[in-house]
Amino acid sequence: MTWDGSRLHGLNASGKSPAEIDVEELRQNGIPRLGWNAVTVPGAVSGWVALWRQHGTLPFASLIAPAIELAKSGFPVSPQCAASWSRAAKRYVNFPDWMQTFAPQGRTPEIGEMWTLPDHARTLEAIAESEGDAFYQGDLATAIASCARSAGAALSKEDLSNHAALDVEPISTPFGDVHLHELPPNGQGLAALVAAGVLDRHEPDRFDADDPALLHLQIESMKLGFADAEAHVADPEAMLIVANDLLKPERLDELAERVDPKQAQPFFKEAPAWNSTVYLCCGDSEGRAVSFIQSNYEGFGSGIVIPGTGIAMQNRAAGFVNAPGHPNDVAGGKRPYHTIIPGFTTKAGQPHMAFGVMGGPMQPQGHLQVLSRVVASGWDPQAAIDAPRWRVEGDQRVSVEPDMATQTVDTLRDLGHQISVGTQRDVSFGGGQAIVRLNHCWCGGSDGRRDGLAVGGN
Repeated sequence: MTWDGSRLHGLNASGKSPAEIDVEELRQNGIPRLGWNAVTVPGAVSGWVALWRQHGTLPFASLIAPAIELAKSGFPVSPQCAASWSRAAKRYVNFPDWMQTFAPQGRTPEIGEMWTLPDHARTLEAIAESEGDAFYQGDLATAIASCARSAGAALSKEDLSNHAALDVEPISTPFGDVHLHELPPNGQGLAALVAAGVLDRHEPDRFDADDPALLHLQIESMKLGFADAEAHVADPEAMLIVANDLLKPERLDELAERVDPKQAQPFFKEAPAWNSTVYLCCGDSEGRAVSFIQSNYEGFGSGIVIPGTGIAMQNRAAGFVNAPGHPNDVAGGKRPYHTIIPGFTTKAGQPHMAFGVMGGPMQPQGHLQVLSRVVASGWDPQAAIDAPRWRVEGDQRVSVEPDMATQTVDTLRDLGHQISVGTQRDVSFGGGQAIVRLNHCWCGGSDGRRDGLAVGGN
């Protein structure tokens, strides 16, 4: 999402499943998390180009140049990146192109090791020189389609050339004195909006930020948000109910009445387990701001790497369900449920906060918790991001971070929550970034659970 100085814009670059995907095979064998049947059309490059065409002020090639230099000359590998890279080598050990690209001689980089990615450098150069066309119509598209064809996979050059990023209108709901904005489906921003709308009706500003009574209301509101997302979020062309209809005030009133302040309830069954995403936000002296997120879904994605290019194909088709009649049922030429959601708030029609919390199903939960602390409790973004978090798992199951107060955990258990206390603060509870607009500057916060940082300058 981009605030251009006068209004908020939305961009959805997610890709569709291959038009000729074998649905019957997926019906029989299930939707895989690895391999070509997990791949949808890659959309990130189209998103870069669309964002630049709409709002950019510099030459496109100049935006890619720093990444090309890092890929050519090397970059020091950060701690969490090194750890996840090492885990990935075990997961993708049976994918030789992945191993050759990311684990040559069978090893991955150590923390702080300088690492080069020459294949990536060449691919980024082609993208920069062609303003993205090489990826969808040119040599890179040919390489992707040829690799798919040689493996007997459905992804074609036509699938790639037909792809386009979508300009979308963000959807929103009031929360305190701000409006929370999320992208419409096929992303799960609807879950955060429903949860925020329900919580707002319980007047969260009357509680201390760490009051277990407030955390209980947050958790119950989030369950209702997930129940709606699970039932309805899909490719917008396949949805049976328009997202804005689910956010009507009278409907949120009815959902809020379902929340019992004294008892946890099983509003939804099961949250998916995976989380692996990159989020950033930025703002400038003229009041412009961007909330930006992209992801290969599960780590490096499907395990498929296009030889000689460094292109690791995501596994977003795993976001479909195998359920005929469900709006998110697997099909050809269709966008699956997406976990990645950028967040944005406005106050009195002006930008207030650009923020996001990485981590699969943790994302809308993180949005709600950061939003509540910043808006309802008046915390600064760094403090809101640093605070201990909870994570709903389904039914009455809730995980909490180990630094949550024991008395708070005990009270939540008394309210009927089945609490598991994590052994450490880690990325399973999300990783947040946020910037809040002040009178003449931005105030930023970055999550210590991840490798990110907050920086500023004149």
